[in-house]
Amino acid sequence: MSVIAVLVPDRLPGHQLTTPGLVFGTAAAGHPGADYEVRLCAAPGLTSTGAPAPLRISVPWGLDGLADADVVLVPGQDGDGPRDEPTPEVLAALRAAAARGCRIGAIGTGVLTLAATGLLDARRATTGWRHTEELARLHPCIEVDPIGTVVTDGRFLTSAGIFGSMDVCLRLLAQDHGERVAGETTRELLTPLLSHGDRVQETIDRELTESAGIEPTLRWLEARLHLPLTPADLAAHAGISVSSLNRRFHARTGSTPPQYLLRRRLERARELLETTDEKVERVAALCGFASPASLRHHFSRLTGTTPRAYRSRNRAAGPAPHGERNSGRVG
Repeated sequence: MSVIAVLVPDRLPGHQLTTPGLVFGTAAAGHPGADYEVRLCAAPGLTSTGAPAPLRISVPWGLDGLADADVVLVPGQDGDGPRDEPTPEVLAALRAAAARGCRIGAIGTGVLTLAATGLLDARRATTGWRHTEELARLHPCIEVDPIGTVVTDGRFLTSAGIFGSMDVCLRLLAQDHGERVAGETTRELLTPLLSHGDRVQETIDRELTESAGIEPTLRWLEARLHLPLTPADLAAHAGISVSSLNRRFHARTGSTPPQYLLRRRLERARELLETTDEKVERVAALCGFASPASLRHHFSRLTGTTPRAYRSRNRAAGPAPHGERNSGRVG
């Protein structure tokens, strides 16, 4: 049995309190091998849920509940107002969990709590879009992804958006038991929300059972980052509708097609800046940006610096040999 410890802060959004039990309980009900214990843990004292209907709650576990957990989830506090700083005891418990190899998932502003431990330094992470600039300002050693819905870097998962808790739980479930179990659990959770009749359900059932996935389209995309691709182009290559493409992209990458495409273009730009001496204007063209200004804008949001400054800091030992200057080019 895998132990999921939810580190409950004060003013926790109510849905983040219940989502782990809902996801992992649904998975266990449909798949006997997916056996989980969900623990609600908190530092000493009472905890409350957030607005608009705050409740005082008491959780059954203290920080000792993290000691043997396989996964620790760190939700955020409710609202955009002042947040409590994590206590030394909370930071120590998270560092101890990481030291013994525990996976840690942070949701929304919970990423700020995890970042305060230093465990995300030199890693990629994301949070809700209202807080990405705050995360980058407070923790400049973190590579903040401003468009990610779920970012996985090693044993650490971070997420944004109102469904971030569900996204992280489903990603963990896929890691443990595969995409099929995660997909069937998603269907079980979301089907009651659909109101478009049997044809919608039949489409979902068919797509969940197809095995080809979008891997060929991802490889096709990689070879054409320099082209002005649209979701319709990707859907046409995959032979599916745009709505089906969006669902498959989210299940496979945690992102929408435009988000994934932008991320891969930025990653390619970083590779070219590190390994070639191509001018920034040429890098922008090779990576599919409409202009150097567009590259600079998105690159600055992702890294907090300009392409030229990034190249100066991260350049390998001198420019690449002339014969290898365009080794990063694709397509």
